[in-house]
Amino acid sequence: MNIKPLNDRVAVKYLEEEEKTRSGIVLPDTAKEEKPQQGEIVAVGKGCTPEDGDPEVKVGDLVVFDKYSGTKVTIDGEDYIILNLEDVLAVIEK
Repeated sequence: MNIKPLNDRVAVKYLEEEEKTRSGIVLPDTAKEEKPQQGEIVAVGKGCTPEDGDPEVKVGDLVVFDKYSGTKVTIDGEDYIILNLEDVLAVIEK
C-alpha cells in the first residue's frame, strides 16, 4: 500500500476490534453497524508538521477521530479514512 496524503491530511487505518457479546459469541463484520472511531496513522501529509518541526501526530500513532469526518477509501482490500488534521481529536498513549 502506498498512500500519500496531501497538505494537512493524514491516512488512518481503522482498528479492527473483535466484538463479543456478554456470553462470548464473536460477532461477524456483517453484524457491526459502524466502523470504529479509532485507528492507526499510516501516512502523514507535509502540512502536518508545524514550523517548529515537532509534529502533533506521526506514523504509527493510535488516534481518535470525529465520527462524521474524512473520506473513506478501500485500497488493496483494506479500509482507510483520509482525515484533515483538525478532525483528529486525540492521540492514544500507551
